[in-house]
Amino acid sequence: MKFGRIFALVFALMLVCLVPLGALAEEPLESAPSVAIDAVSATLIEASTGRVIFAINADERRPVASITKLMTILLTLEALSTGDVTLEDQVLCSQRAGSMGGSQALLDANQYYRLEDLLKSVIVASANDASVALAEHISGAEEVFVQRMNARAQELGLANTRYVNTTGLPAEGQYTTARDVAELSRHLDGHPQYYRFSTIWLDTITHKGGRVTDLTNTNRLVRFYDSCDGYKTGSTNEARYCLSATAKRGNLRLIAVVLGSSGSQARFDSARHMLDYGFANYQLAQVGTLDEHIGMQVAVRRGAQEVVDAVIGRDLAMLMRRGEEKGLRLEAVLPNSVNAPIRKGAPLGEAIVMRGDEEVARLPLVAGQDVLLPGFLEGLLRILEGWRM
Repeated sequence: MKFGRIFALVFALMLVCLVPLGALAEEPLESAPSVAIDAVSATLIEASTGRVIFAINADERRPVASITKLMTILLTLEALSTGDVTLEDQVLCSQRAGSMGGSQALLDANQYYRLEDLLKSVIVASANDASVALAEHISGAEEVFVQRMNARAQELGLANTRYVNTTGLPAEGQYTTARDVAELSRHLDGHPQYYRFSTIWLDTITHKGGRVTDLTNTNRLVRFYDSCDGYKTGSTNEARYCLSATAKRGNLRLIAVVLGSSGSQARFDSARHMLDYGFANYQLAQVGTLDEHIGMQVAVRRGAQEVVDAVIGRDLAMLMRRGEEKGLRLEAVLPNSVNAPIRKGAPLGEAIVMRGDEEVARLPLVAGQDVLLPGFLEGLLRILEGWRM
């Protein structure tokens, strides 16, 4: 096989949008929405990559009412995953938690509830009393929990988000953006336990003494939109009507965020139109798979074998319009040769995904197997390495 500095392969693959490079990752794939949206700000993104399909005023700071609870939910799920709390924990509903207005689970003050029931009440019914009770249980006080919310927002890169409470009830200085809501929403996808609750349409919780509170999911799309399985609604006079909604079909999960809609049904209709458009026009295809052979080898000097296979060093997927995969090609940049010994997974070069003359993304190429020195040299090398230790 001839070894050159640059190898070019044209893949008639189902190629696709990996996370593009640099500023390209920040630019929406479309300059303007292709569907009618009733909202002050909105965005449609793909969940696994965070790639933006389109956006309207995505960085405008706005109140979002109960969508604030997405961070309360995320921190609770993270506390569950680290073992700091369990679903079986008995959580005290304080007088303060029980006095919350707005959407409620009608908790009894000074009574204990299973953490599972409170989390369900927040996710399904947007219960303010349950939200505060969870915060007090995890951090001791809602104010301390809010500090954790803001710290976590910074860690997630939510540059235009500030929390004042756990519920989203009107408060001066509390705001976020459509972009930040979408980014926060996609982090819930890393907690499969979330979908156990978010897909519930109707349920109940039973209080001490037998009183029952009915819970109805505030996100109507969970019932009325094919494959919608989560996220959050919110509405106040200040925020108007807001929604973060998600649906997954095949390997493609989309997130539609609608903030400041003129009416309750208008936000659901807008999100439905956005999701419909995304599923009809975009695909998430696998560009490369970890350890996938690309049909190329690199010469090995002084090795027990003459060549080493070049394989893809990580999984890579791309979001792109349906049918655009035919215009992609892959250029593999590899050295003429490498010196033995070389270990499986050692870096060899890069594969550059091109669309015409445009570089779309890169992924590493690594050694597909160990290549040792010939018997005597390998033994001598190991002896020398032992002396150095």
